[in-house]
Amino acid sequence: MEQMMDDSNEYLLKEAPVKKAVLNLSVPMMIGTSVGAIYNVVNAYFIGLLHNTHMISAITIGTPVFIALMAIGTMFGVGASTYITRLIAVKNTAKAKKVAGYGFYMSLIVALLLGVIGVVAINPLLKLLGVDAAMHSYAWQYVVTLLVTGFTTTINFTLEQVVRSEGAAKESMYGMIINVGVNLLFDPLLILFLHLHVIGAALAIGAANLASMLYYLYYLSSKSEHLKGFASHIFLSLKDQIEVLKIGVSELMNSGFMIISTLLLNIYAVRYGDDVVAGFGIATRLVQVPQFLVMGIFFGVIPLFAYNYSSKNKERLNASFKTACAFITLIVFVFVSLTYLFRYPILGLFTDSSSLVQVGEYILTASLATTIFNGFAGLILGMFQGTGKGLPTIIISIIQSLLIIPIILYMNSNFGLHGLVWASTVTEFIAFLIGVGFYFYYRKDFHTA
Repeated sequence: MEQMMDDSNEYLLKEAPVKKAVLNLSVPMMIGTSVGAIYNVVNAYFIGLLHNTHMISAITIGTPVFIALMAIGTMFGVGASTYITRLIAVKNTAKAKKVAGYGFYMSLIVALLLGVIGVVAINPLLKLLGVDAAMHSYAWQYVVTLLVTGFTTTINFTLEQVVRSEGAAKESMYGMIINVGVNLLFDPLLILFLHLHVIGAALAIGAANLASMLYYLYYLSSKSEHLKGFASHIFLSLKDQIEVLKIGVSELMNSGFMIISTLLLNIYAVRYGDDVVAGFGIATRLVQVPQFLVMGIFFGVIPLFAYNYSSKNKERLNASFKTACAFITLIVFVFVSLTYLFRYPILGLFTDSSSLVQVGEYILTASLATTIFNGFAGLILGMFQGTGKGLPTIIISIIQSLLIIPIILYMNSNFGLHGLVWASTVTEFIAFLIGVGFYFYYRKDFHTA
């Protein structure tokens, strides 16, 4: 039975009908990532029940810390997983295990170092995050707890990517569902019943990531056909490390500049008042639902791109890209429309403040527009990641991430709050155009003559 399951995973990558392959790889990711977005919304919902805008602002201000922890995991996860898939395609499972082990242990080591440095330098860090006196206590509690439990977040993101490297999309989804289930259990328990408030919110995140991390370790150690025994490997040749990092570093850059842009947004948002800070926090969590559905598509098909590029099946590679593009178009149209249509009653679930609802609605509108361009840019970037093309991957990531910084500065300076709200939309539109240009430049590598 186990062998049949594993064969089915590789069958999806190698020879299943393209539509079936895209659906089977992406739907579990869509379910997992969208449910993950829902628990982020629920997290904010339980904090919102306390009717304390400073607490909502504190968990919003702490977002860059979570992004940093996630970025380390994603760097080693995406870099290792795409390389693992290409190795599996050419039957080099021995090296694939070494790559998986390297990604696992390096994410652990870097996450622990990041946590120690963050806790030691907590006061300068909070100042950098733009924390003001009113929310300082809540932000301190939330950020310190995130840092102490952060290694679970980092390793979870790494292992989730490694699990998907051999086409095990359902197992990846199961881990995400475990994550969400544990979070939904601990959120009300810790935040409301034990009155831990923002500490409880951060502890719930740590517990959820620990649970899914342990599940992924169990799967890889006992169920995986290609990667059993990966945990006994930690060392990798310099050449293979470069192969991992040339793709992974682009994700780190993307997340790194995302942190900088989030910091800028926080710093400028604070100047417009707590309603604006909280509005960004609520709108960001709401828009994650359609955004994460789209992410489920382009993250889900990365192993499909990697496998068929490595096995030189360009016809299947190209068909996979077109099919994924069609699904993203459908998802963006349906879910962005629905989220916008029901924006007022949804925002009303988080606060009874009319001014906060008004600001949140405006920010949500801009964020939904951003989703339209972000989805297609993400798919193009996924194609380059899957095919191991480090240079365009890094260039697109740098342009996409770095561009938002001068755009935030320019638009806030010239258009005030309106410019701040729409800065991300303008950036993603430009990044989308650049991504399309790069795709057509490298198009010959993805298509048969």
